[in-house]
Amino acid sequence: MAHRWRDNGLRYGLVTRIFHWSIATILLWQFSGVVINRLFGRSALTDVLNSTHGELGAIILVLAALRALWGFYNLKNRPRHENGTLGIAARIGHMILYLMMLFIPAVALLRALGSQWGLALFGIQIVPQGGMDIGWMVAPADILHGVFAWTLLAMVAGHIAMALIHRFVWKDDAINRMAGKPRRLQAAD
Repeated sequence: MAHRWRDNGLRYGLVTRIFHWSIATILLWQFSGVVINRLFGRSALTDVLNSTHGELGAIILVLAALRALWGFYNLKNRPRHENGTLGIAARIGHMILYLMMLFIPAVALLRALGSQWGLALFGIQIVPQGGMDIGWMVAPADILHGVFAWTLLAMVAGHIAMALIHRFVWKDDAINRMAGKPRRLQAAD
């Protein structure tokens, strides 16, 4: 039973899958608010979706860090990428996704810590309002947070597209490693 928690070379374990799908759900919420606002303007829906942006960004930062640590812990047990150019591209793509999920909220947190607006998360004022902007803390997020977030959205779309290509074009078990049981193991269960 304990083996279901950890990655096993054929499929990702329960902990990895919980991290993956939790972060995916939060990113969907985060991007939905921003995209709907850009396409249709501000509304009650976008206000609800965007009202949690800072808190969910902080959660993404924590979950992405824990997921990375868990991934390193399970490195020898994780399912292998294929060999060749596609495997190298998959490894690099996943590495960039991890780095962006860490960098984007981290730089936003840095901006919040250095801004006159202070920092409040989950109703708790962590850094009081009313200070002065600290340029070196605010400027990186002003420049990079949005650009990197849109790049992350494009990469997530590419990640989803590749999962669908694996499933419907190449008809292999790659998507089942994270979404379900590999076909080879179904008969054994």
